[in-house]
Amino acid sequence: MKKLLIIYGSTRPNRGGLPVAEWVVQEAESAELFEVAFADLKTVNLPLLDEPDHPAQQKYTKEHTKQWSQTVTAADAILFVTPEYDYFPPAAIVNAIQFLAKEWAGKPAGIVSYGGVSGGLRSTQALRLLLSGVGTLTLSASVPIAFYNQYINDQGVLEANEAMKKGLTALLTELQKMTELVAKS
Repeated sequence: MKKLLIIYGSTRPNRGGLPVAEWVVQEAESAELFEVAFADLKTVNLPLLDEPDHPAQQKYTKEHTKQWSQTVTAADAILFVTPEYDYFPPAAIVNAIQFLAKEWAGKPAGIVSYGGVSGGLRSTQALRLLLSGVGTLTLSASVPIAFYNQYINDQGVLEANEAMKKGLTALLTELQKMTELVAKS
């Protein structure tokens, strides 16, 4: 079974979107299309890019970079869960991507976003541009969740509506198909 790495990008102390990421992980595991791994960038805790050499050289000197490289390298596909901060993905996601180069190349990638009125779509657009620069095969479809906090119950669990469920199922299915095509090439 191919490996899917789900990367959650908010590192704020009182981040409201963790239930979104937890729902994505739960749905991905239930779909049984991938072996699922989860990387919470708050836990990964990368500093601002601190490697002396360009990441394309893969001359990593820091243990955190070596571990992050191994995590991304082990994945066959990537699924980002991103909030939108001022029309953009959070700095933690941008930094985590820019820490590496070759590790991202050729990997299918999908995006689930959340936020206010736009559901994080502007963050998704900016993230797509960055991901194309490092060579991921980013799917055109995404799952935007507008006004996400209305779906989080008193226990802190996301209660997805039917459109969200269908969107994520379709995204995971497309990601799995793309991953299989890449494996055959």
